[in-house]
Amino acid sequence: MSIRSKRDLEGLRMAGRIVRLALDAMQAHVRPGVTTNALNAIGAEVLARHGARSAPMLVYNCPAEILISVNDEIVHGLPSDRVIQEGDLVKLDVTVEKNGYMADAAVTVVVGPASEEKHALAACARRAFEAALKAARHGNRVYEIGRAVEREVRRSGFHVVSGLAGHGIGRSIHEEPSVPNEFDRRARQRLTEGLVITIEPMISAGTSEIVQDDDGWTIRTADGSLAAHYEHTLVITRSEPMLLTA
Repeated sequence: MSIRSKRDLEGLRMAGRIVRLALDAMQAHVRPGVTTNALNAIGAEVLARHGARSAPMLVYNCPAEILISVNDEIVHGLPSDRVIQEGDLVKLDVTVEKNGYMADAAVTVVVGPASEEKHALAACARRAFEAALKAARHGNRVYEIGRAVEREVRRSGFHVVSGLAGHGIGRSIHEEPSVPNEFDRRARQRLTEGLVITIEPMISAGTSEIVQDDDGWTIRTADGSLAAHYEHTLVITRSEPMLLTA
């Protein structure tokens, strides 16, 4: 969507704030011995306390409020009785709906002492987002965002995951435009003031190819390599983008 009024901006900011509170609450409890179900319950409680709903549940009938992916799981992992281990890469992905507005963000958490590669992968996803943010300006084309992500990821020796992208958001989870994480000349739409999108680098230490689990949700790397994900919802302006989920 594109923001048309002060009410739109206030509604999106409220949704973004709840996303941030849920992510912070869950991240504070990511440690060895905790189950992903327990993390989901923490996030769900934050949403309920603020009168918000899980957008994946609302729109896609997702069986869990929060999507939690571990290690080679890239995105859309379902919470379970899985126990988090030292050295795991845990991806927390929160999308909420509040009063008809939606916001979305994700973070990768490195659990306890872990390998240099795991720390480097998580840090690269964040750097790729920050590089893309500089390209997210009124008048630029969407493909400039993907170019910036791909350049940073390749420079770091990792790979952009194929077929997964950021997206427009606001009144629904997935709106136009699609925001690829690699240079794609087909993504020619101009970024315009007020446009609300997510930028979300999804990267791997190995292959760029993906597979989907039988649960119909979890997407993982085809070769079992580690993956990282970093995301914010933002508004395009005539200067620096406005982050709604920071």
